[in-house]
Amino acid sequence: MKDARAHAKVAVKPKARTRGIVSSSHLVSPRSVELSEFEFGMIVAWNAFSRWAMRCMAAAGCPDLTITDVLVLHHLNHRERNKKLADICFVLNYEDTHVVAYSLKKLVAAGLVQAEKVGKEVIYRPSPAGETAVRQYREVREACLIANLDTERNADIGEMARLLRTMSGLYDQAARAATSL
Repeated sequence: MKDARAHAKVAVKPKARTRGIVSSSHLVSPRSVELSEFEFGMIVAWNAFSRWAMRCMAAAGCPDLTITDVLVLHHLNHRERNKKLADICFVLNYEDTHVVAYSLKKLVAAGLVQAEKVGKEVIYRPSPAGETAVRQYREVREACLIANLDTERNADIGEMARLLRTMSGLYDQAARAATSL
């Protein structure tokens, strides 16, 4: 009986934490191995997402777009409202406006976006071809990504999205602090 109780205690004992999967072991803090794991996960996920978005857009008929081009085109289609460069940069969290400005020029030249000068501002909106490209992107996304999604994980995905927005704020705050050092 004594052996059974000892065995039961061992079975209940929590599993020891294994070393996390990280890309920069020299940055791992004893205070938070998890943050290094998170950062590596973000790197891998961002690169996979970027590759996916560009290939999805290529399958939708626009093969020569960068990830910034794809994101800007999607944002311009969002809520069918005209947008200014500063607003696009703000929402997409781009600090370098010239990167987005170059993307907008490229999208205008490709016939996917229309630009109109209103006073001193230039406003942008998707062209009919840009709207079509985004609709085709959605069809490819539904067929290739959503069809393979385990919808039982939707609540987890929503929680992860909230965590990413929270972490974005933490990283922005840390960036401001680092700038003042």
